[in-house]
Amino acid sequence: MRPLQISPETAILLSKKLNVPLEQIMHMPQHILMKKLMELDLTNNNETSEDQEKK
Repeated sequence: MRPLQISPETAILLSKKLNVPLEQIMHMPQHILMKKLMELDLTNNNETSEDQEKK
């Protein structure tokens, strides 16, 4: 399996957002990375919705 074709800056950002080691990000299968990104997006959207309801 070849590493993901993403820039180093993107890999670092994903590593921080997903709280996963950089090496694991680079060798993660693309479909798993996409699933984690969708989960992160859903979590962020839920938090945003809750914040707006409080206002």
